[in-house]
Amino acid sequence: MKRTVLVNILIIVAGALLFIPGTGSVPLFDWDEINFAESAREMLVTGDWFNVKINFESFWEKPPLFIWMQALSMKVFGVGEFAARFPNAIMGILTLLLLFNAGKRVEDERFGLLWAGMYLMSFLPFFYFKSGIIDPWFNFFIFLGILFFSRYADGNACGHRMLNASLSAAAIGLGILTKGPVAFLIFALTFFVWLCIRKFDFRFRWRDVAAFFLVLCLVGGSWFLLLVFSGHGEVVRDFIDYQIRLFQTKDAGHGGFLLYHFVILFFGVVPASIFALPAFRRHILSGESNGRMANLFRWMMVSFWVVLILFTMVRTKIVHYSSFCYFPLTFLAAYAVSRTLDGRFSFKRWQSILLIYCSVVYGLILTGLTLFDRIKDKIIPLVDDPFAVSCMEATSQWHGFEPAVGTVLVVTTAAACILFRRKGTLGPLVLLGAGNVFFLMTAILCCVGEVEKYSQASAIDFYIERRGEDCYVQPAFFKSYAQYFYTDRQPENACEDFEWLARGDIDKRCYFVVKDIPEDLERFIGFVPDAKLIDRSPGFVFFVREKANAGGGESDDQ
Repeated sequence: MKRTVLVNILIIVAGALLFIPGTGSVPLFDWDEINFAESAREMLVTGDWFNVKINFESFWEKPPLFIWMQALSMKVFGVGEFAARFPNAIMGILTLLLLFNAGKRVEDERFGLLWAGMYLMSFLPFFYFKSGIIDPWFNFFIFLGILFFSRYADGNACGHRMLNASLSAAAIGLGILTKGPVAFLIFALTFFVWLCIRKFDFRFRWRDVAAFFLVLCLVGGSWFLLLVFSGHGEVVRDFIDYQIRLFQTKDAGHGGFLLYHFVILFFGVVPASIFALPAFRRHILSGESNGRMANLFRWMMVSFWVVLILFTMVRTKIVHYSSFCYFPLTFLAAYAVSRTLDGRFSFKRWQSILLIYCSVVYGLILTGLTLFDRIKDKIIPLVDDPFAVSCMEATSQWHGFEPAVGTVLVVTTAAACILFRRKGTLGPLVLLGAGNVFFLMTAILCCVGEVEKYSQASAIDFYIERRGEDCYVQPAFFKSYAQYFYTDRQPENACEDFEWLARGDIDKRCYFVVKDIPEDLERFIGFVPDAKLIDRSPGFVFFVREKANAGGGESDDQ
């Protein structure tokens, strides 16, 4: 008992040291990060915590739970990047604690540590806990719901069945409040496929079914019902229409090829994805004597394929859509590694080759980024996107040691593979994890900010300069949320009527941000002839239009 408490404390400390530092060191990225953070900021500005808003108008794409967390964080830490990302840093700690304790319950402490360790050392899972997007909490609640329901459905379990059903429903309900009914869809599809595999051999009690749906409706439906009863039923309708559209269209231009999520999971969840591959072979549980493990294995395998196939079918392709798969994929990796340590599996040469290959690729990418300014003159003539070419005019400031970080990743990966094949002990895995975490932390603290300079940095800087000024700020011909958050927009400056801002008798100064694309610039100048060029920076050109009757001179609003 004391040992378990100590391990949990160490996980909390390690998670805090890894996920909290550097959380606010880089500006939020358009769209998703800034989208949610802006809704939280507007909750503080308006004092309306019930209606989610963007630009002080109803925002019907997401429920409020995660945005509430960000708003509370901003209450404590102030509005900014750190507060917007802090809830996910906490979720990183909670996730590691859950995986360790769930793994310990299903087998032993070693398996719990393997599961948490595989999650921690894998690339995309680690990055997500340093972000301000909604999915870490959403995935956590879905996983928790499936985990509790797997305990309810375990034929060898006794007692606490109604409690497990209720906890499962509460978790799925929280998932609905986080991102919407897709949480229940994923759970329901997973349960249905699991039933089919068992040929509908499932024992349940009707009172447990009643408890499940009662809790699900009370938790998951609470906000939606309050919207309807308060006269905001149109928000619910718009929300449902949006969810349907995500499955039918390439929303917001996010299209992709059919096997998009297969590739993302394989290369993005290294090394867990490679360790997990042996667990996908047929009859894998034929020699499994641990009933709890076999039960959870089936649920994890089913949930993995359900989510992967579901979002392969969805036409909108965004990296984090398949991020729930990080849970079952790291479970399968931990299972394969634990059985390798027990001598039931063997660590294959091809796994070593794949691990080393991926480490070399990531190391070369990092090295290539540090050398970009030296070679971009040769790259620019090969690029036919004028916006990308303009962004490349930015310059970065590297410390000089970054290529060595890639070398450390390759060396530790190669050494861990050699040692693990020879000894099959935990030591090489600790070495592999240390190398991966060192690489990831360095990339986040030292590299992401430099890469950001080649995308949105100049626009963000311009918005920050407008903070506190009573003016309008309007992107021309592209969508962005950055101007809301980084200008600290107030309700009186929320106008986005482009026709009026461009040609009407505006009552205050209006700044326009145009991507540095010749066609867009020509179009803008023709549409807003009295706008004055005030600056140009990598990727963007900035104009200003004075308020009506300003006489062409300086406005007294400046």
